[in-house]
Amino acid sequence: MSRIGKMPVELPSGVEVNINGTDVTVKGSKGELSRTFHERVAFEQEDGVITVSRDGDSPQARALHGLSRALLFNMVQGVSEGFKKELEIQGVGYRAALKGSDIELQVGFSHSVNVEAPEGITFDVPEPTRIIVTGIDKEKVGQVAANIRKVRPPEPYKGKGIRYAGEYVRRKAGKAGK
Repeated sequence: MSRIGKMPVELPSGVEVNINGTDVTVKGSKGELSRTFHERVAFEQEDGVITVSRDGDSPQARALHGLSRALLFNMVQGVSEGFKKELEIQGVGYRAALKGSDIELQVGFSHSVNVEAPEGITFDVPEPTRIIVTGIDKEKVGQVAANIRKVRPPEPYKGKGIRYAGEYVRRKAGKAGK
């Protein structure tokens, strides 16, 4: 049995789950998410707890068991609490500004880079060197944060660029010199 897959998913108050075969819809205070799962995985809901089961013991079914439970748990957590990723900008003159719902980055290029907010994602810039990406879909929040980081990833010599909050950038020595 999958250790992740056999753990039940408890539903917090205010979260409603609708299971229709392989289609699962989760509604909560922050919004609604739906996903179609693989047919080898089945969901059972009783007394505010959802259990995930699989149809066999093949390697594919075992892999899908844990994956499906984790995806369902992320959907439930997203509609009840939401997800956020924080990014830090380091470098002289590097900054971010909120323009409507989009972000304008000035990170050492001759032009500013605009990052548009996809549907369901909001940006917050509490200070010019911090960006907070929030949303209810964990996958989308992580992908948008990775796309922002990809504009100017941290370089190993001076550490300038966009990095995740708390990310450690290994520094190189540079030229050996005298």
